[in-house]
Amino acid sequence: MNPRTFLFGSAEPSRGIDAGLLVLRVGLFALLALAHGIGKLPVSPEFVQGTADLGFPLPALFAWAAALAEFVGALLVAVGLLTRPAALLVGVTMLVAFVGAHGARLVGEGNGEMAFLYLVGALTLVLIGPGRYSLDALLHRPTVAYQR
Repeated sequence: MNPRTFLFGSAEPSRGIDAGLLVLRVGLFALLALAHGIGKLPVSPEFVQGTADLGFPLPALFAWAAALAEFVGALLVAVGLLTRPAALLVGVTMLVAFVGAHGARLVGEGNGEMAFLYLVGALTLVLIGPGRYSLDALLHRPTVAYQR
């Protein structure tokens, strides 16, 4: 790698950027799915009550939606399949967790630091996309027209 590019970056698409997106997707969102999301399935009565306490109508439905976003949505992001919509669902879930469940606190007891970090990662992937090392890129490669 060119030292100038290493120090100051480049506006050009590169394998390094795509590798960084892969690390972000797999590292952050596999952790969300396996450390947080899977533990919410099946949804517990306490989680449903917490959703009701946030003021959601149909709290069981919204609790299931949140748990599935944290598990299935995060797994989709990790492998890079339907990345932008899945990251959007995860991001909305993390925004609700950060603001609603944790009072938008980043420090102190009961803070929402983890929810905020997942929100930032999700928003990044909504804006940038999954990169070339993803199932989205593999499945949606442009086809080359046949030339004579």
